[in-house]
This record gives sequence, structure tokens and C-alpha cells, in this order.
Amino acid sequence: MHSVLLRSLVCSLCSFSAFALKIPFSTRTSPQTRGLPHAHVARQSSSSHVLPVGNTQNSFYYTNITLGGQTISVMLDTGSSDLWVTGSVPNAQDTGKSLTLSYAVGNAAGDVYTAPFSMAGYSVDDQAFLLVANTSTFSTNIHSEGYDGLIGLGPNSGSAIYKKLDGDAGNNAINRIFEQNPSSIDDYITLMLSRRNDPSNNITGQFTISELVPGYENVTSMPQLAVEMVYEVTDQDQHWQVLTDKSVGVIGPDGQPITISSIVPKAPSGQLVAVLDSGFTLPQVPRSMSDAIYGRVQGAEWSTSQQAWLVPCGQLINLTFTFGGISYPIHPLDVSSSDFGVTFSNGNPACLGTFQPISSAFSLLGEYDMILGMAFLRNIYTLINYGNLVKDGSNSNTPYIQMLPLTDQATAVNDFIETRTGGQNLINSPQYTLLPSSQEQHSPETAEEKKQQYEEKVLSRWPYILVGCLALVSMLVGCCVWRCCKRRRMRKMAARQKQGVNPPDTDGNGPYSQLHDSNSTATLVMQPMRASTLEFKEEYGKDAFSRSP
Repeated sequence: MHSVLLRSLVCSLCSFSAFALKIPFSTRTSPQTRGLPHAHVARQSSSSHVLPVGNTQNSFYYTNITLGGQTISVMLDTGSSDLWVTGSVPNAQDTGKSLTLSYAVGNAAGDVYTAPFSMAGYSVDDQAFLLVANTSTFSTNIHSEGYDGLIGLGPNSGSAIYKKLDGDAGNNAINRIFEQNPSSIDDYITLMLSRRNDPSNNITGQFTISELVPGYENVTSMPQLAVEMVYEVTDQDQHWQVLTDKSVGVIGPDGQPITISSIVPKAPSGQLVAVLDSGFTLPQVPRSMSDAIYGRVQGAEWSTSQQAWLVPCGQLINLTFTFGGISYPIHPLDVSSSDFGVTFSNGNPACLGTFQPISSAFSLLGEYDMILGMAFLRNIYTLINYGNLVKDGSNSNTPYIQMLPLTDQATAVNDFIETRTGGQNLINSPQYTLLPSSQEQHSPETAEEKKQQYEEKVLSRWPYILVGCLALVSMLVGCCVWRCCKRRRMRKMAARQKQGVNPPDTDGNGPYSQLHDSNSTATLVMQPMRASTLEFKEEYGKDAFSRSP
């Protein structure tokens, strides 16, 4: 039995190579082929630009690359930006740098080398990669899973090797490919994944660079979903992430929208930020969303050991995502999986709820809400245009993603009935009726999750906290300056009063200080007025009011 945590938490790293490349995904169904050296992939396609790709139980997708002249099978990953391989690589040059890449399942540690790299006829002369000498820390034998390394398809800014080496020597392979083949319109890749054990699935799976899969050209008519950019100081965490539609981004089993608030501060109200990551087997979603998908299923059981919901395998669960006004229904064989061999607590067989509550991949910086991994990606044909994320590229356009729906709901229901219930339609039977919303079960939230959520609220809002702190500091500084100025003015006023000078009243209503000028009217002595006409007569010898002769 494969470990659920192992598959769901396989993170990804690194570089890619090949221009105008197509890779069909072939499915491995026989365990006897495991363990054969470099025999993980099916026969070579007749096209020089088509590479066969393996599918391990819908959990890993991988293909062959050539590094140093040696063929190596590597896992494909859109969620990372580094290349690492195990074993030995001929003609490799040591850069003198060492690096450790940490995963939930172990550490990929080793030295950084460069070697000639080729894929489907396209090559890079000196591609940087991490040579991992010891994989004992991994909790699984990756060779038996079908691959001996990992190649990432994420933006170059996320490459740890790029940061480790000087200049452009550490650019990842997909960046090197676009650099060497400049084009303003062809800096894109496309991805289509096969589904194992699907009776009507005729998709072999394809991966292309700067080329469309024949018959699926309509992907270019789908809405161009702008890649949501993270804060510039954390651009090493830039992923292929887009916004769901407002208020109807996720439609649950009862046909109603699942309402979740985003933890991304700059996300518009009612929308969630979703990362497209082929390195995750199980999509990682908010806990309340996972509960809304599985919590109303009769007989559903939360598994503490697997950190996921267990449901009856005959339970068909409807789930749809909406992006850019287009609905993307999820095949019921992808909403719950019978590939993991899990059982209920009573020992009866169970199926695993693939949309797992996000935990170790939780974004402490609040950069995304969920990671849509393989169980989601199998339902769409994805085109990722790198745009101006190509370092030293000629494309100045904004990066975007286009997705073409692949799942027909009616056909998917028939597939489910044939696969899970032996051809007997039990979908509407009482045992598979959803419980009322009031009886929805909720998975337990761990103390670590609560701590992470608190840290996220602080860390994800650091720009606003910084602005607030700067504003507060500015106010405090301004207050201090004002008080200092006021005290200085009061000292000057006190000094003038000691000298006998009152400060002038700027309002014009207060008393003025006494003037000491010798010509001031304040020094004049008023003479008394004459009190009677008698005094006038005595002085001038006539009556003041007598008539003139």
C-alpha cells in the first residue's frame, strides 16, 4: 500500500528542456516492470518530438531525459523550478557548490553540477542540476515508483540552483530553452495527464513545449487567466496560480457553492487563489472545503493516520471548479480514489477523499489558498504561458494560464458505475444520499494548524503592518517635534516677560504693554476746563455770551 502522505506531499523542483516538444503519457499497470533499470517508460514514439511518459497508479508522471549522455527517468512537476537526479552522470562538471532541498518525504542533498542536457532533440550544453548521492532519507524507493529524479517546470525565480550559482549559469532548463529560442508568442508549455483504470478514457496524455496537442487546439479559445503574482520580496515562491470565479469558484456535492474566505490579503472578495501543481498527487484545499466535500457522506470517516477523509467506494461525489466563467467538472474517480488500499476503522475497504485538508503545504505568507494537484489536472488540458517570467527572454507579456475541460459528466458517471459498483446504478439509493447540512461532520483541527493560521495572519499582512508602523512612527516623531517647538516658544515668552514685555495679542483683544516713548499720549497732563462764564469775563473783560456792539 502506498503512503497517502508520501504521494500528497511530494513537492517539486527544477528545470526542463526541449523546444516544440510533445510527450505522451503511457500508463503502467503491471508491477513486474518496476525495478528494471531505466525501463520505467514505454516504447519510443515514431515522432522525433514525442517522448513516452509513465503513470504510476495516478500518483506520479514521469518521462526520460538525457543528462551527460545518459538516459534518466524523471518526475514531471509544474510546482517547482529545480532539477535533481540520483546515481552518476557522465561528463558532469562540479561547480563547487552544495545544496539541500527539503521535502516532506526526505531531503535531496548533494553537489551542483553542469552537464549536456537533451530532450526530444532539443538541448542545453551546460545545464545546472543537483546530483543526489544518497536517497536513504526518503520514505520510499523512488526508483521503484518509476523515476530517478525530478524536473520542475516552474518559474525560474523559484530555482534554488539559480540562486546558488552566479549570474545566469543556474537558470533552469525551461528558461534556457526559451532564451535560446526567443519568441514573443511561443513561450508556453501544455500538459495533459492520463487516468489509470478509467474504462472510457482515451487520453494518452501529452506534454508539449511551444506546441499544441492535435485535436485540442481549442485550449487557445479558453479565457486567459492571469497568473497571480506574489509579493516581489518573496518571488522565489512564485507559482502557477490563478483566481477562481467570484462566489461560485467551487461547487460542492449538493450543487451549491462552497463559501470559503481567502487567506490571501490581496485576493478579491469571494475568490480563492489556486496553484496548479503536478507534483502533488492529492489536491490540498482549506479544511472547511474538504469537510464540505466529504463531511455529508453517509459512513464518511476521518483518518488521523492519513490526514484525509475515507468514504464508501460506491459513493459518487460531484465537484466542479469554475475559472473565467468556464466550469471544470471533476471526474468522480478523481474525487475519491481506490488506489491507496485504505480501510475504515472496522477493517472494511474504503476509498480515499483526494481533496485533502491543506496542512504542511499551508502558505504562512498567505500567497495561495489551495494546491490543485494531479486529481484536478487529469480533468483539464492546461496551457501555461511564461510571458515575462522568462529571465532574459524577449516576451514582455503578462503570464497567463488557459484550461480546456476534458471531463464529460454523463460519461464520467457511467465510468464510475462500471468501475465502483460493478455496473449497477446505485447512485440514487438511500445509502448514498447526502446527509442534511446540519449533520455535516467536521475534521479536527490540530494545534499546529491553529498556530499556522495565527502566524499566517501576521506574516501575510506584513506590508500593511509595516505601513501602519511607519505611520505610527511618523505620528510619534511629529508629536515630539511639535512639543519641542512648543516648549521652545514658551521659554522665549517667559524670557520676554521677565524683561517687562508682554507678548503681543494676535487677536487684537488683549491689553497692550505701556508705551515708554516721551511723545506718547500716556505722558500728557490733561488741563481742567473752565467751570463758568465768570472766569471768562474776568480774564477777557467781557461776558462770553454778550452781543457785540
